[in-house]
Amino acid sequence: MDWLVYIIECSDESFYTGITNNLERRFEQHNNQTGAKYFRGRKAVRVVYVERGHDRSSASQREAEIKKLNRGQKMALLSSVRNALDRS
Repeated sequence: MDWLVYIIECSDESFYTGITNNLERRFEQHNNQTGAKYFRGRKAVRVVYVERGHDRSSASQREAEIKKLNRGQKMALLSSVRNALDRS
């Protein structure tokens, strides 16, 4: 399966990083409060970053790397060539 690493911008302007093999389903889970506990008290506003081409193991490793970044580094990642988000 093709696993994705994603970043969601939240209603409090924070970023949430996760992995999935179905981004639409996972985004809905976050908004319906059936996803991560992080979304209790905040809403998922929009997906701002997608990194494709991972298996589950490499996606988990990349998620951990991204979670260690500070906000400025994450902002730079959003505008990098690694971002496969379709902005059309």
